[in-house]
Amino acid sequence: MKNDLLLRALKGLPVERPPVWIMRQAGRYLPDYIKLKNKYDFFTRCRTPELVSEITLLPIDQIGTDAAIIFSDILVVLQAMNIEVEMKPNFGPFIPNPIDSKEKVKNLITPNVRDKLGYVFEAIKITKRDLNDRVPLIGFAGSPWTLFCYLVQGSGSKTFDKSKGFAFANPKETEIILEKITLTTIEYLKGQIDAGADVVQIFDSWGGLLSPSDYSEFSLKYINRIVSAIKNYAPVIIFGKGCWFALNEMVKTGASGLGIDWSCSARNARYLSGGNITLQGNYDPAKLLSPISKIKSDVNQMINDFGKQSYIVNLGHGILPNIPVSHAKAFVDAVKEYKSL
Repeated sequence: MKNDLLLRALKGLPVERPPVWIMRQAGRYLPDYIKLKNKYDFFTRCRTPELVSEITLLPIDQIGTDAAIIFSDILVVLQAMNIEVEMKPNFGPFIPNPIDSKEKVKNLITPNVRDKLGYVFEAIKITKRDLNDRVPLIGFAGSPWTLFCYLVQGSGSKTFDKSKGFAFANPKETEIILEKITLTTIEYLKGQIDAGADVVQIFDSWGGLLSPSDYSEFSLKYINRIVSAIKNYAPVIIFGKGCWFALNEMVKTGASGLGIDWSCSARNARYLSGGNITLQGNYDPAKLLSPISKIKSDVNQMINDFGKQSYIVNLGHGILPNIPVSHAKAFVDAVKEYKSL
């Protein structure tokens, strides 16, 4: 591996500077991605291995991140489980027939991931070839709770009130759903690692909507099982948006790294996680609209706050579509130019 900064950081090994990558770095804000977006619909892009590789490599070539993350979507797992998922322009994910009753739970299958998601594994193999060991490749999946939220709500939501209401009203059925998603996710992430993913990340985008006790019951319990099943095969990063209250419990899963959003300071993140695990984050994506000089000074301060060891520079969530490429590159360049105080 020509650039193994990410792998060293996740092992807690000394680094000359922290590695940097950006969540959702392979799309949205990149003009070359927009051209492909206008030519192919979303899931065609996800299911065509050659396109996946081309998209995944765009930020490596254009802004110089220290890792690639495979271009895909967390909802392909639900598609594999017999759920129709659409990606509507200017709307986002849409599930025409969400699970909104006890009767529909039985329609959810635990699939053979090699058959249903083989296109992802093939895309990883092609991308690894095209990367030619320049940087590590990150695979990923959504947490069972986050997938459950979409599955029951039927679309994105600020509150996922239907999903939470279903979980509280139907604990038995909720457990069945989360169990099936967990088993599928374990096999899916193992398949990604077998195909060549060097690191995997679990996105728990909606865990922060739960209280600490409900988070333990409906989300962390299942994340723990996933991490336990795959941590011996590859390093695992858990990213729970708004889940600062669970950082200490996340450490106990055996994950190699924890993603931090911008609502939690570096000092608190180090304290709450016990100070002995690699942290990743946590620049507010909207702040990439700041002047470039401000971005660079912010990044310098962020590294000083977290410390350059056992740290991965990233955003606190996915990059926004309206970010200029020059500003994303300035974010990356600031890390590469970093000098310790």
